[in-house]
Amino acid sequence: MSEQTSAKTPVDFWFDPLCAWAWMTSRWVLEVEKVRDIEIRWHVMSLAVLNESKMDQAPATLRETGASMWYPVRVVTAAWQKHGSGVLGPLYTALGTRIHNEGMGLTKEAISGALDEVGLPADLVDYADQENFEFEAELRASHKEGIDKVGEEVGTPVIAVPGADGEQLAFFGPVVTPAPMGEEAAKLWDGTLLVASLPGFYELKRTRTKGPDFSNL
Repeated sequence: MSEQTSAKTPVDFWFDPLCAWAWMTSRWVLEVEKVRDIEIRWHVMSLAVLNESKMDQAPATLRETGASMWYPVRVVTAAWQKHGSGVLGPLYTALGTRIHNEGMGLTKEAISGALDEVGLPADLVDYADQENFEFEAELRASHKEGIDKVGEEVGTPVIAVPGADGEQLAFFGPVVTPAPMGEEAAKLWDGTLLVASLPGFYELKRTRTKGPDFSNL
């Protein structure tokens, strides 16, 4: 009898390092990876790209970031293009920890520290404010790939998983704080897949009453 092996379910996750809510969701998905048979594949998207035609209507917290909102996603994209997709997950974790958990914000100091932590060349930080960004086309293509799966009326993150018919099933979010751990992470994952898989299901939402809580990260 031949031995059967089962591959892990691929989970595609599009993120912008500046988004605190995407950061929370990414920590939850990493927890899910411990308790469900999934494998995360990281991709870049950009809130700057998403909002560039309507920045005057974007949330004040996003407008206030100014040019610095491009810094981390440019560096992550450059690292991906020069060193392969395998660097995306570790670099995102190192960046997000500094930007969000440690409160360093969208600074070059945070980026430089993250690059050093994961062993990437220090000069990648030079891409942060590069005029005529060398990998602009690749960044926009990755962003478009994620957005095309769910539509323009969403933000980051976008998650896509294989559906029952073989086509990818994609959704925005979930938006949650603090990031669920253990069995709670698994329950949220199972429930999210259930409602997202229903034909015609589009939205389930309530008013947020608190900001991102990083206390358990």
